[in-house]
Amino acid sequence: MSLRLNGGIQYDTSGLTASIRAMHLDSELIGISNENIGGFDKIGYQRKEAVVSSFAEYLGVHALSTTRDDKVGRIAVSENPLDIALANKGYFQTENENGVKLTRDGRFKIAKDGTLVTLENAKVLSNAGVPIVFPFVPQDLKDVKIDTEGKISIFNPKTMKLEKVAQLGVVDHSGIAVMEPNVKQGYNEFSNVALHQEFITMMPIIKNFDANRQMFMLQNSVLGKTISQLSQ
Repeated sequence: MSLRLNGGIQYDTSGLTASIRAMHLDSELIGISNENIGGFDKIGYQRKEAVVSSFAEYLGVHALSTTRDDKVGRIAVSENPLDIALANKGYFQTENENGVKLTRDGRFKIAKDGTLVTLENAKVLSNAGVPIVFPFVPQDLKDVKIDTEGKISIFNPKTMKLEKVAQLGVVDHSGIAVMEPNVKQGYNEFSNVALHQEFITMMPIIKNFDANRQMFMLQNSVLGKTISQLSQ
């Protein structure tokens, strides 16, 4: 920040502006960590990672972008046979009126018409890209069997045989099929967020925000005093 007197006042805002940009950026970074902490117990949630590009002191929040941490999260046993987790990297394909969506949340159910759907009633897609439909709705969900490759079968009490229904469509973030998804039936995958990591990451950001806030207040105070003195 600088002031120049040439028959008047010319004020250089670079100091105040830089502090404001830095505080705005730090606020967004803290918000990302808070979002990760909030998603700690969410099934299928993947941690957000902040990416700050060069010249952040000039670009401020526009220098910030995010990526997804695709590491596998915490896998826990579930009592529901239609709860499915992926022990390797990859995503289930689901479809609703807004199009195809990739998700790690494998909490599924069978609709009245036999369609395999998510808790939000989005259709679960097979490796052929079509909705998975059971030939009949089983009375006992334990009659549904899913192997590690994602092949879905159902026990038919009429034929007393295990009949194949479809193959789960598991893909990577680019939509390419995952050959070894390591599907686990009867499990849920919780987030891959580590709380201690989020708090460790957040501490220097909070300190940096506070430092920029103090600098902003100091610069603002000096500017106010200067203008007050010149106006007398």
